Amino acid sequence: MTNSIILRIVFVSGAIGASLLAEQKGWGLLHFLIWPMWTEVIVAIVVMDLVVYSQHILFHKMPVLWRLHKVHHSDMEFDVTTAVRFHPVEIVISMLIKIGTIMVVGVSPSAVLIFEILLNATAMFNHSNVRIPLQLDRLLRWMVVTPDMHRVHHSVITEETNSNFGFNLPWWDGAFGTYLSQPCLGHEHMTIGLEQFRDPARLSWLGLLSLPYKAEPVIQRPIHDPHPNIESLSEENQFKMAVETKEEVLT
Repeated sequence: MTNSIILRIVFVSGAIGASLLAEQKGWGLLHFLIWPMWTEVIVAIVVMDLVVYSQHILFHKMPVLWRLHKVHHSDMEFDVTTAVRFHPVEIVISMLIKIGTIMVVGVSPSAVLIFEILLNATAMFNHSNVRIPLQLDRLLRWMVVTPDMHRVHHSVITEETNSNFGFNLPWWDGAFGTYLSQPCLGHEHMTIGLEQFRDPARLSWLGLLSLPYKAEPVIQRPIHDPHPNIESLSEENQFKMAVETKEEVLT
């Protein structure tokens, strides 16, 4: 609600308004090409989705932007509400990037409308707390980012957080080497959220607004291996012990 109000105040007409202005002024590369409307819509959607993927990586790699994006990753539950959990400053920056893309590419209002519907629908879908059979999930991943695929991105483990950046189309992660099939501990045992912020009292509405400006607490880790003879255990018990050790460290 906060983000919606801010967007309406800062950007009165939003992305659609920007596309109407670009169309009126003849701004953007696509306005110099003559081809069927459906071709233009497909090209525009693919290009805008690539920009969203690239922007997502940027918010992870640049420390000042990661401070804002941490709000999205702070959710310790993975469900549809996570899809709209963003800091207002990040939302404003994202809209500026989107408007800039529309102006440069020359995206038509119809293409913007279709893209916005697709992006919001798939964001709700891939953040949803649903179980999809493995075989069906593998098929869906050819066309859309599934909940299991994106859930990996919300792991507390850094290597997993820095993977599966796609929101709508799943192809970019495979093309640019950021795809990770499954979390190392499995979906049943993985921990969601941020390792440094796990106190619900700090994740209130005001807490989330101030989260980018807070210092990250130091995580105390065990000095000694609590299971020095893990190699002597069976493979199944090794896995169980690894899960218990990881959960103990995160706790």
